[in-house]
Amino acid sequence: MNIRAFAIVASAAVLAAVPASADAKKDAKAQVEFGINVAQRGLWREAIYRWEKATQIDPTYAAAYNDLAIGYEHEGQLDKARKAYEKALELDPNNSQVRQNYELFKEINDRTAQKDK
Repeated sequence: MNIRAFAIVASAAVLAAVPASADAKKDAKAQVEFGINVAQRGLWREAIYRWEKATQIDPTYAAAYNDLAIGYEHEGQLDKARKAYEKALELDPNNSQVRQNYELFKEINDRTAQKDK
């Protein structure tokens, strides 16, 4: 394959990846929204499943990690919740909602851990 043909194939591959990326973000957002909907009805395990799926589809989606952390926290999976909050903040350090949720999580759980000692 000559260089020109290679450049055309490479360009086509990049252009083909753009819609896939947009589709992935759309799919991840749909999973997050579905998770919120079922969580509001008390179906937390299903919500967690959806939020986990969203983070697999789009590993850069900070809001999905935030929601996942809330779900884990609700289900008492505190180590997983802490890791999900930390990942959300790593991805979006200036997100005030994530920061507020994580600070509240730490305040409640660190206080509870102190009482258990």
